[in-house]
Amino acid sequence: MLLACLLLPAAAQATVTAPNGTDTDPLNLQPATQQAFQHFYDLDYAAAETGFRKIAAEHPDDPIAADYLLNNAVFQELYRLDLLDTTLYVQDGFLSGKHGVTEDPKTSAHIEALYNHAVELANARLAKDPRDTDALFARGFGTSLETVYIGMVEKKYTAALKMALAARRDNDQVLKNDPKYVDAYLIVGVHEYVLGSLSLPFKILAGIVGIHGSKSKGLAELRRVGQYGTINSVSARTALSIFLRREAKYPQAITVIDGLEQQYPRNFLFALENANLLKDSGHGMQAIAAYQRLIAGMKNYPNPHPELAYYGLGEAARGQRHYHIALAAYLAAATQPTTSPLMQRRAHLRAGQVDDLLGHRQQAIQQYDAVIALGSQFSQAQEASQLRRTPYTGT
Repeated sequence: MLLACLLLPAAAQATVTAPNGTDTDPLNLQPATQQAFQHFYDLDYAAAETGFRKIAAEHPDDPIAADYLLNNAVFQELYRLDLLDTTLYVQDGFLSGKHGVTEDPKTSAHIEALYNHAVELANARLAKDPRDTDALFARGFGTSLETVYIGMVEKKYTAALKMALAARRDNDQVLKNDPKYVDAYLIVGVHEYVLGSLSLPFKILAGIVGIHGSKSKGLAELRRVGQYGTINSVSARTALSIFLRREAKYPQAITVIDGLEQQYPRNFLFALENANLLKDSGHGMQAIAAYQRLIAGMKNYPNPHPELAYYGLGEAARGQRHYHIALAAYLAAATQPTTSPLMQRRAHLRAGQVDDLLGHRQQAIQQYDAVIALGSQFSQAQEASQLRRTPYTGT
């Protein structure tokens, strides 16, 4: 330990050891930070922002404090756009760009400014000490958040790929400097799984430029962060549950989500995911009941998005051929105050398909027209145009 202090004075003075024996930025362990993250994981983004702003004001030169605000802003916007609906990535086009959204220029500019500020702070510290592990982690963390935003919202895939690789390099270097800095394994794990999920032609192309991935390694790294991480434990477990769901390892995914829901009982998305897992694992009637309970208990959550539960209910009921329940649920999903244009397109499209299955051709056409009116450039509108010509038959 003495030798490490002599070799790495700046990093050793900053980085601290958490109660579980892993290393982290000391700011991550402060009660005010943990309280703000409690609000964040309750999806109470306004209260979380208030807490994070206070922390950033008290630590104006700390890049991780700037990252807190960036993290809150990114996920608040993803939630507003209904992009935190896991069905988008499990059943409906993982790693595809078919979920088009209309970005808010002011929000995009605000997020970019937060990102640039966080990176500037990190670079300033790294200029003084290139082995400042906390600053290196903060830069990688901020870059990964910007990657998520420009990839999921702005659909700038080339730029997102470059930034993802930069974030990976920073986190790899963090772990080279300090293998006990477990939070850095989040980006490593996600990248390993995503790259391991690519089709063979893309794997070959990625391999040519030296990028490789392994799904099993990715899942193992996410389990490690989920168990021992400080700032990334919840994110790691969330990603792990999604990937396990993709692999049809439903009992394992349910175990992970159960743990998250018990830890954050006011988080609407964790409760929703339990119902999603029941649906995907073949327990359709139980899923219908779970969605209905969730809809009935909306008052228990500080920031619910009912449309996500209604859409899930529609999917579960449709799978059980309870078409009238499904149709009512899709129409409800399309008309909630929080419903995004993306969800409106998805819900109207599904409602039209169910109307076709029920023999309600004119009503189906009205639903398809509603999809097209929301933007003919989107993939849902293209499908609606085809179904307007040829009725949906369920095949």
